[in-house]
Amino acid sequence: MIATTAAISPYREVRDEVRRAHEATFVEVFVDCPLEELVRRDKKGLYAKALRGEIRSFTGVSDPYESPLSPDVHIRSDIETVAESLAKVVQWLKGHGLIQSE
Repeated sequence: MIATTAAISPYREVRDEVRRAHEATFVEVFVDCPLEELVRRDKKGLYAKALRGEIRSFTGVSDPYESPLSPDVHIRSDIETVAESLAKVVQWLKGHGLIQSE
């Protein structure tokens, strides 16, 4: 069984600590997207509010985000389709023996 969780984890130190605690089973998938594209996609307008200073401590705008130095999988959601991104994750899992090829 594979459990997946999406988490905004802005600090490398915290992610590294979680990796150490779950070394055999932790897979870091970095979903990377430029701020301009995040603003464009944002249906709730939270990025626009954060950029105007209406929301304080907003990760990636007024609060830092430390990109992973060497994620297991690096997704570029601004230039990859969902299918391409999923294929990268599945290929990594297969390549590391966490799921079997069909």
